[in-house]
Amino acid sequence: MNNKVAVYRKEHFNAAHRLHNAAWDASTNDRIFGKCNNPNYHGHNYELVVKLTGIPDAETGFVYDLKLLSELIQELIIERFDHKNLNEDTVEFKNLNPTAENIAIVIYRLLRPRINDQLDLQVRLYETERNFVDYPVN
Repeated sequence: MNNKVAVYRKEHFNAAHRLHNAAWDASTNDRIFGKCNNPNYHGHNYELVVKLTGIPDAETGFVYDLKLLSELIQELIIERFDHKNLNEDTVEFKNLNPTAENIAIVIYRLLRPRINDQLDLQVRLYETERNFVDYPVN
């Protein structure tokens, strides 16, 4: 019997960014990224949902202690990105366009080494109420 259970922790952070490809001219950047290419940046209130899937521990009944997951997210993600300009203030996006897709991948890569390999990890990042990405896609 498969007793896998998914648990979720929701957190949020605020950050500014600019979508821009330095290899393109201003016209191309404007055409592709529109208002998101504003040279003065723009911000989002990101909602982050971290999903862990696994078999509950026989002693605790937990797939993962959600208090510990919250603390891990605070340490690795919120402290790093909250109230930051992703393009200017973070090493992760110095040379990587901070699209929602790339932010989700970076968050996954920051969390993965600190979470037991027996647990499946998925990151869902809401950039707006209507726009969100999942990584990886299961």
